[in-house]
Amino acid sequence: MKRVSIVGCSGSGKSTVARRLSDVLNAPHIELDALHWGPDWSAASPEELSDQVRRATNADAWIVDGNYQSKIGTLVWQRADTVVWVNPPRWRVMWRCLSRTVRRVATGQELWNGNRESWDGLKIWRGEQSFLGWVWASYARNQERYEAAMTDPQNAGLTFHRLRTPKDVDRFVTSLAKGYV
Repeated sequence: MKRVSIVGCSGSGKSTVARRLSDVLNAPHIELDALHWGPDWSAASPEELSDQVRRATNADAWIVDGNYQSKIGTLVWQRADTVVWVNPPRWRVMWRCLSRTVRRVATGQELWNGNRESWDGLKIWRGEQSFLGWVWASYARNQERYEAAMTDPQNAGLTFHRLRTPKDVDRFVTSLAKGYV
């Protein structure tokens, strides 16, 4: 396991798992959000993001966290040997997103390239125009996408790990640290 793609919906814990795996595997952590979001929440074009991802994954070992298949297709998976799907229940995802957004807004925490979250992300009545509304709606789409991907013959060269609980994550990371996976 040298080239790992960490996927899951927003708030699933992808970045946390990626940081932990990066430490255990001694491989750089590449956060797709940081490559995608420029100043003032300007989004990279598919071409720009693909170029950045190609450069970032040109090494022998890396941990990429993020999805972005709508922009870069299967670019990360074509280079990966392992996919870790962080897949907690929807209630946990929503709680994490709510509490994380409140904390980030209240503290003015910078995310990527000077960007900060705003209270607008909590206006769930705006549907997918709000961050929480988008997370709620995209949860089911992510479930379908990754369940199908695990059985797709095109992904036969990838090893999949589906982690549903914090205990699953701890067991997985511990087993890697001990050299069992």
